[in-house]
This record gives sequence, structure tokens and C-alpha cells, in this order.
Amino acid sequence: ESDRDNGEMILVTGMTPTPMGEGKTVTTVGLSQAFNQIGEDALAAIREPSLGPVFGVKGGAAGGGYSQVLPMEDINLHFTGDLHALTSAHNLISTMLDNHIKQGNELDIAVNWVEWPRAMDMNDRVLRETVIGLGGDVTGVPREDGFILTAASELMAVLCLADDLEDLKERVARIVVAYDEDGDPVTADDIEATGAVTILLKDALKPNVVQTIEGTPAFVHGGPFANIAHGTNSLIADDVARKLSEYLITEAGFGSDLGAEKFMNVVCRFGDMEPAAVTLVASIRALKYHGKDMWPADLDALEPTDVEAVREGFENLDAHVRNLRKFGVPVVVALNRFPGDADEEVEAVLDHCRDDLGIEAAESTVFGEGGEGGADLARKLIDSIEEDDDEFEYLYDADDSIETKIETIATEIYGAESVTFQSSAQDDIDRMESLGFDDVPVVMSKTFHSLSDTAEWKGAPTGWELEIQEIYPSAGAGFLVALTSDVLTLPGLPADPAAADMDIDPDGTVSGLF
Repeated sequence: ESDRDNGEMILVTGMTPTPMGEGKTVTTVGLSQAFNQIGEDALAAIREPSLGPVFGVKGGAAGGGYSQVLPMEDINLHFTGDLHALTSAHNLISTMLDNHIKQGNELDIAVNWVEWPRAMDMNDRVLRETVIGLGGDVTGVPREDGFILTAASELMAVLCLADDLEDLKERVARIVVAYDEDGDPVTADDIEATGAVTILLKDALKPNVVQTIEGTPAFVHGGPFANIAHGTNSLIADDVARKLSEYLITEAGFGSDLGAEKFMNVVCRFGDMEPAAVTLVASIRALKYHGKDMWPADLDALEPTDVEAVREGFENLDAHVRNLRKFGVPVVVALNRFPGDADEEVEAVLDHCRDDLGIEAAESTVFGEGGEGGADLARKLIDSIEEDDDEFEYLYDADDSIETKIETIATEIYGAESVTFQSSAQDDIDRMESLGFDDVPVVMSKTFHSLSDTAEWKGAPTGWELEIQEIYPSAGAGFLVALTSDVLTLPGLPADPAAADMDIDPDGTVSGLF
């Protein structure tokens, strides 16, 4: 009912993860089940899995164990076709753009200043940089091009931030796809792609509703990455879910430096909403990973029991807690307990949170026990919400200068001492200001392996300088993107891809997808 009050929203984020992830989605799903187990009305909202990571390092992305959304195989693969619709819509823009250039180029598009690559939903590194249009005049105009993962497309961010079909169409229209020879932006509307692209996305805009293994309703809709976009499910899904339940449990990608920061400064700003509390997911494995200053990640080399390494990793956990408190929301740590975690390691974390950080923390065993394994966490979240009297606040004003917004995020969230802008990035700032793209939020494109811009640096690095390489507009989404390092928008498969362990038997039973 539209006049029903919105339910409380709880954001699930995490400390800086290992390459395997620390269980944010499992926690999100399990926590929604836990609320219902203790008699509270709750729903979950998570992102749709991308085929790239599914077949790459992480495997399936719909929870796991007794805290997963069903049907797991369908959700991890084609589901309702949203990712396919986005891929087609993205590549329609590419096709319309190259066709315009081929058919006379009335807009005087600079062939070497095309900003819109092609997209696919598969990790295929050889397609990151390509040359198209070879084969003579009949084939088109030769130029450099490349592919990105569908989840990295601006259309994914557009879909997830749109209020309705009309808003979606307006956002598609203003996407910058290229620049002309005078340096002026060329939009999707300029190449007459708006209507057709919106048609392809009209059904993908509608949120998908499934259920968890315990029957809790769960929205699974959209999936922008948090290291190049805002990293959370659609606003429409959140809006509907908050009307239907007393509590909405939703997640943001990667660590809180990426997903949660963008959720607070971008998603909450656009959606006119705020979280009632934040759950910060930690694991013994990740704490040891940071305590051992481990790079590359060799998780098999971790000692079965190493309390000192756990304590050494507290600096990363502490940094995330400090950062989240800056937004004026209560924080409760969810220690995602794995079967091999020693009791003394777990107690060290819980004691540290209570005695040193002054916040609540709870073991989470939702993977193996379902909602029952998150009941303590759920109760502590409810208590933190009821006892909270702080006011939610953004980290910066959208009207701040581009430099100020970037410097604020870098120093307040990443722990950088200062920020430098390459000359090309300064030129980008000047161009954004002249085009009127300067009074919008900033999305930082940064490695998720570290709080810093250097993947090898673990813990909570200090005394370092963040370098901005490039700044470009996601005009349809409504934010600027600042590149801090070479972030891959089309990953490759690892030496041992998850796909190699997947199979299907003659009866159609799938294995290895979880």
C-alpha cells in the first residue's frame, strides 16, 4: 500500500575482503530469515549475479548453505533475462553509434573519442581492447574499441537508480556515448537510440521476487559493481520492499570503503532514504589475511589457529567501523563463522568489538544453521536501532567542488594523506565544470583488495597519496566516475575457474555452481 510507512532498512557491508569474499550475501539472506525467526517481519534485497564472476573466481552469488535464495541455478544463470536485456540494450547503443558514423556522421563524432564500448556478460580478457570496422568500406569505419562486463555498463547503474519507466527513458537519453570534433558531448538521444533502448529494458526494470530456503521473500534485481559504479540492487526493489515489511535487509558490494560509501552518498541521496543500521561482515579468514599482510592471497597458508594474526588484522576492521560511524548510523559487526574457526579467535574478535570499539558484535552461523544462526545478530541490530539517537549525514555536499568531494572520500574513508590529479584528470575536471557536470556525487573507481589504491597494501595504510588518473561522467546515472587505478571492467578467468568444477548429470542435476 502506497500510504504504508516505510520499514527500517539495514545495510549489510563488509571489511576489506579476501578474493573469495566474506559472506555478505549469505549474511543478508540469513539475517532476513533470522528476523522472521524471532517474530519480526523482514525481506531481503540482493543483486543479480553476473555470469562473469559465477564462472570465474567466486562461483554462484545467491547466498549458500541454509541461507540462499531459490531457485539457485536459475538465479545464478539466466534468471529472468535482465542481464541479457541489458547486454542487448548496451550493444544497441554501440550499433546505433557506429551506424551513424558509417552513414555520414552528421553529428561530426570524433572517431577517436568514442566513450561507449561494447558489453558481454562473460569474463573474456582478450576482448578488452579490439579494433573494429576492418574489411573495407562495406564493414564500417575502423576504430579502436573494446568490451566491458554487462554489470559494468552505465545502463546497469541507470536501471538501478531509475524511479519508473519515464525516469529510465530520461536517464538513457542523457548517456554520453562520444564527443564531437568540438569537444561537445554526444548522447544516446542524439543518435536516436533512446526509445529502442528503453523498450529493451522495460521488463528488466521490474524487480524480481523469489524466496529464501526458509520462505522469506527476497528481491533480486540489478547488479552494478561497487568498484566502478554504486554497487547495490535497484532503488525500485528497495522502495517496494520497504513498503511490504518492517525491516529490509539489503547489501552493498565489496568492502564498506566502496559499496557502503556509495550507498550512503549516492544511493541514499537519489532515493531520499537512509539506513537505520549497518551490519559489518567480518571473518577470521579476512582478519588473518590482513594481519599477515598477505599478497598474493594464499589462504591455504593461514595457520588453523592464530589469535595474534587475527589481532593484527583488527586495524582493517577498525578502519571500516570508524568510517561507517561518520554517517551517523549504528554499526553491529557480524562475524561470519566458518567451521574451522577456533573459539579463542572468535572470542578475541567479539571482545575487541565490545571492549575496544564500544559496539555490538555477534557470531553469524547462518550458512550452516539458517535464520537460527543469525538470531543474536538480529536482536542486537533491533536494539541498536531503538537506542540510536544520531542523525544520518552525507560525507559531502553534492554542490562541493569535484576536487573537494574526491579529497573528502580519499582522506576520510580510504585513509589517504593527500590527493594528486594527473594533468589529464585536471583537464577532465575543467571539462566537467564547463559542461555542468560538477554538482553531482562522485563514484570512485578503486581496487577492492585494499583500503588504499594499491591492492598489495593490507590493513589500514596511512601516509600515502591517492592519484586520480581520469574523471568522466555517467550522465545517465547521475554521477561522475573518478579512476584511481587500472580497474578491470572486463575480468579474465583465473587459472582454476569455477566453471571447470561445474557439471550436469543426465537427470539435469547441476553441481559445482554454489
